[in-house]
Amino acid sequence: MLSVANLNVGYGLSQVIHDVSFKVNPEEILVIMGRNGMGKTTLLKSLIGILPAREGCIRLGDREVTAMAPHERVREGIAFVPQGRLIFPSLTVEENILTGAKGRLDKSVWDEIYALFPVLSEMRKRKGGNLSGGQQQQLAIARALVTNPKVLVLDEPTEGIQPSIIKDIARALKEIRRARKIAVIVSEQVVSFMMDLCDRALVIERGRFVHEAPREHLDADKVKSLLSV
Repeated sequence: MLSVANLNVGYGLSQVIHDVSFKVNPEEILVIMGRNGMGKTTLLKSLIGILPAREGCIRLGDREVTAMAPHERVREGIAFVPQGRLIFPSLTVEENILTGAKGRLDKSVWDEIYALFPVLSEMRKRKGGNLSGGQQQQLAIARALVTNPKVLVLDEPTEGIQPSIIKDIARALKEIRRARKIAVIVSEQVVSFMMDLCDRALVIERGRFVHEAPREHLDADKVKSLLSV
């Protein structure tokens, strides 16, 4: 569904991502683990086009998107849920969701969103700024879903969220993958969330991948040791 080859990304004179290559398959959940400052967010921002690639190639299916602007990549089928959610605090839940849509949403879309995230249905008229962190995260995912993505990219979705909501988010992402038949890429630091969610995991260290394993061969202790170096 998405393939990245020999990607190099940086800021100014600083090189952050070094010759990275990976693929995510249709209906696969790929989790990219790493400590703060190791390149997770930079990598995801390059996938959505917020940061340009210095070298390398990003392809969505058979279409190269490397030179496309962020809004063009969204149109092609890449949706992004940023770190910190970045919802609109003065807009209602419904209005926030509609900012991701091209126009009116069918009732079936609203039904799907509220089935995934029942709390959003209960709070549909509440301002986004009055929601808890976990509720805002669910709202940010819902907003991304209405773009009808082929690949859903999330940057540290568990940051600042209570454990019970983290489990709800993992459940929702697995249900989205199943129902929508899309690929999901998540950057994360919480190993228990990764183990609950992923089909495959990568660990990034100083802008390079240092470990990869499918879910059935993942060693949580090894991943924890890599994250604590």
